[in-house]
Amino acid sequence: MSVKPQQVTVYDAPHPFEPMLPGASHLGELREMGDQIARDSLLLRGGAHPSMLVALRGLVRAMNSYYSNRIEGQSTHPVYIAQALTRSFADQPDIAFRQRLALAHVGAEEALERHVDAGEDPLRSAFAIQAHRELYERLDEADRRSEEGTLIEPGAVRTTDVAVHRHHPPTHAALPKFLDRFDQAYAKRWVMCDLPRVVACAHHRMAWIHPFADGNGRATRLQTHAALWQLSGGLWSVNRGFARRRDEYYARLSEADMARQGDLDGRGNLSERMLAQWCRFFLDVCMDQVSFMGKLLDLPNMRTRLAQLVAVRRLQPGKELIYRPGMDLILFHLFAAGPVSRGEFQQLLGMPPRSAARVLKGLLDDGIVSSESRNSAVHAALPLDALPILLPGLYPEAAAPL
Repeated sequence: MSVKPQQVTVYDAPHPFEPMLPGASHLGELREMGDQIARDSLLLRGGAHPSMLVALRGLVRAMNSYYSNRIEGQSTHPVYIAQALTRSFADQPDIAFRQRLALAHVGAEEALERHVDAGEDPLRSAFAIQAHRELYERLDEADRRSEEGTLIEPGAVRTTDVAVHRHHPPTHAALPKFLDRFDQAYAKRWVMCDLPRVVACAHHRMAWIHPFADGNGRATRLQTHAALWQLSGGLWSVNRGFARRRDEYYARLSEADMARQGDLDGRGNLSERMLAQWCRFFLDVCMDQVSFMGKLLDLPNMRTRLAQLVAVRRLQPGKELIYRPGMDLILFHLFAAGPVSRGEFQQLLGMPPRSAARVLKGLLDDGIVSSESRNSAVHAALPLDALPILLPGLYPEAAAPL
């Protein structure tokens, strides 16, 4: 008995790419969700002093690297990521490689944020190529090998045809046409309530194009982070939501690859209904993340958690003089009102200079405050070992044993 070979669709022109956005029947719901995300994101920025938000953005970048690499099955412990940020690497080659990968992700994300701040459009296909370049050019050649041993060239669009599970992305020769269509659909100025929906569609369609030989997922998520940057301010992480719903993330992406299902499923080759379902999932993840972070940064709750942290630290041997009564109010002042000079910090402590210097050194050693030099201002900080109390549930992996 002969078996008929499976027919493979070859995409060499961009019309099978449609629709690029869900139609009018889905618009009201998705806009309403987008508007909620925009309003809650803007409220987040009033939850703490700008200097504290800088510290939080640094934490979120480290989280993003952890969660994006975890989605790819290559995560490392958050403690190792924190060590890598101080250029301290493990002796074990596998852990050290993952540290370098995480460090490259953090550096790429920060660079892409600067590109957006400089006025570049993160929803252009060229920005996805830039994201790929920013990530992989930070890695030595030995760290840029795919699982098959192929060298990954930073920012290089693929020159061969590929298959990704059941999906056959466009032929390499047709990639410029598909990337041009991507730009026509998404590289525009969008109002805030529409931006999350558009970014959701761009995320799927860039992954569908699969423009690189390797690193498509990481580059697409970097582009998505940058596309949401003006909205999120870097204070919440869509990667965190994707990683916590990893199976659903991949399932919804795959479902949005489906062909049109009948006359009531849009007018493009791909399913409009499944694209809208992917958008709902994406926006639901965003809403969940911004809402969660809003609760964590609520000032009355933060004051309570700082009091809990001080009480716990005071019970540790040798810490009772550092975490003296009233220290929670001083730390809350740094969180809500911003950094103070060392002289002002001494006044807040109400102690003689030598005693105040010992207390400050203890707080700096614990990482609960930071200061760039002996003459610099004192800032509130977010050390990993304090997160279970200060920001409970945000980054639980950081408290897991090595």
